[in-house]
Amino acid sequence: QVQLVESGGGLVQPGGSLRLSCAASGFTLDYYAIGWFRQAPGKEREGVSCISDSDRSTYYADSVKGRFTISRDNAKNAVYLQMNSLKPEDTAVYYCAADALVDEEQLCLGYVSDYWSKGTLVTVSS
Repeated sequence: QVQLVESGGGLVQPGGSLRLSCAASGFTLDYYAIGWFRQAPGKEREGVSCISDSDRSTYYADSVKGRFTISRDNAKNAVYLQMNSLKPEDTAVYYCAADALVDEEQLCLGYVSDYWSKGTLVTVSS
């Protein structure tokens, strides 16, 4: 079955860290731009961070620059999002997505993708 499965969400206190993982099954991520998106209750979905397939160029939303780091491991067919210095406003359902036809900025800003994960909840609260 072709799918993206994420893990690593949960409850964390402000200032804490989490690492989200997204693993592909049924297809290979080598030639896909991959990214992380989030949607908070009552708010629109936003692109958080995306990475290209070839040169691994990255895009970060202004709200997470300096705190989040995206990386990919083609050997493991996976992408990761290291989230540090978490804030309550980071609370959202996080999704990973992959698209073979766009670069990292187009993926994060255009919300186009071939595949989407089901989402994992990240709650930042004291």
